[in-house]
Amino acid sequence: MNPMSVCSSSSSSSSSSSSGSSNNAKAWIVHGIVAGVAIAVAVGARAYLGRSRRFRSRVVGIIPARFASSRFQGKPLVNILGKPMIQRTWERAKLAATLDHIVVATDDEKIAECCRGFGAKVIMTSESCRNGTERCNEALQKLEKKYDIVVNIQGDEPLIEPEIIDGVVKALQAAPDAVFSTAVTSLKPEDAFDPNRVKCVVDNRGYAIYFSRGLIPYNKSGKVNPQFPYLLHLGIQSYDSNFLKIYPELQPTPLQLEEDLEQLKVLENGYKMKVIKVDHEAHGVDTPEDVEKIESYMLERNLS
Repeated sequence: MNPMSVCSSSSSSSSSSSSGSSNNAKAWIVHGIVAGVAIAVAVGARAYLGRSRRFRSRVVGIIPARFASSRFQGKPLVNILGKPMIQRTWERAKLAATLDHIVVATDDEKIAECCRGFGAKVIMTSESCRNGTERCNEALQKLEKKYDIVVNIQGDEPLIEPEIIDGVVKALQAAPDAVFSTAVTSLKPEDAFDPNRVKCVVDNRGYAIYFSRGLIPYNKSGKVNPQFPYLLHLGIQSYDSNFLKIYPELQPTPLQLEEDLEQLKVLENGYKMKVIKVDHEAHGVDTPEDVEKIESYMLERNLS
């Protein structure tokens, strides 16, 4: 049907048909406004991405670290088999082939002093940073050199594989339409309902669809399906440096606030995020109880 025939009415129409036509006209106007907003957003995103379609070569790794934490006060400095956790993370990151430079970004002098003690470069950042991404952005602005990609290396993954760091960098370099890349691995059934283990779903081209603290997808039985390949999000993330500069200007989004997951703000604003699947035993330290688990794992495999 021609849309104009729905919105128009003849002078001989009854009052009821005129009312129906009026309602339909309003509906078309509303749909037009929604479509217009969507088009404007898409055009803006395309304009931004058009400026970013270049090979992103220079890469900096930033390890954000803060002392204050609701779940684990002083976590970066916790001792893991004789070394602070932040040092173990830094040492693993140093092995990555794609990083041109590595720094620790912190707002705490105790962490800064510790890091300088084992040879790490440190950039002091403000206490007002709401998350690791904003801390990385502030650190990026204070670096003397310019970088195309920033890798946010979570300090609570002391056994992070250097190959994973290289993997997320290469994934972003190979996907000029993406502004963000990250990694996932297989989710263990026992971690299915742990809110500290963030889950992820991706599309057929390897772009993120959604992240959640709950189990996704969630089937009608309400139970874990042992046949389904659930994905666990690993903390490492890389960003196009131009996108990282505008990230703090993006307003918090409903899904981001509800899940308390900063990567959802990227998706809700229409940006693309590339995801790589890796075979990696995740050993994130979210609570004090996790320290004993990771020490036992390291001793069993002679990784001390």
